[in-house]
Amino acid sequence: MDSKPFTEPGVRPPAPVKIVIAGGFGVGKTTAVSSISEIKPLTTEAAITSVAANVDRTGHVPAKTTTTVALDFGCITIDEEVKLYLFGTPGQDRFGFMWQDLVHGALGALVIVDTRRMDDCYPAVDYFENAGLPFVVAVNMFDGALGHNLEDIRWALAVSEDVPLITFDARQKLSVRDALLAVLHNTFKKARAQAGAGA
Repeated sequence: MDSKPFTEPGVRPPAPVKIVIAGGFGVGKTTAVSSISEIKPLTTEAAITSVAANVDRTGHVPAKTTTTVALDFGCITIDEEVKLYLFGTPGQDRFGFMWQDLVHGALGALVIVDTRRMDDCYPAVDYFENAGLPFVVAVNMFDGALGHNLEDIRWALAVSEDVPLITFDARQKLSVRDALLAVLHNTFKKARAQAGAGA
């Protein structure tokens, strides 16, 4: 049986780029990966038990019946040069030990926040600030409207001006695409700035 190459001769496949999608419990990470992935996403969803519901404070997301316990994985081809591999982190503090492995090798991160639960947003923002990985903060528009001014959100999260702060809807494919493109632009911008500083 003749085997066919995956790509045409002389045509290079898209460069793989790893992006992490992070944030607290129930902010929309799994939804974002599922909305954009060109393959059936790999998810590690488990039912939320009554004990876990008390630990994870599900009051603001009462309709949520499952939660990510390891990671979400999906991919999307941006163009003929770039293919994004998306790794969604678990949101609960007790699974935080997995973040280091999931972030390894990533070029950037999309940190999703829910402004109804600002206290749950700080750990993810702090993590990426300390890790030194370029990231974009994305406010998920759960109700289709922005409940707070973006500058007020930036102040509340203590996010510096050089970190992009955007809004998006994790349920909408094009909105997720634009958020991921913002991550890419931010990563490349910081890489160029570092290259210029080292010249």
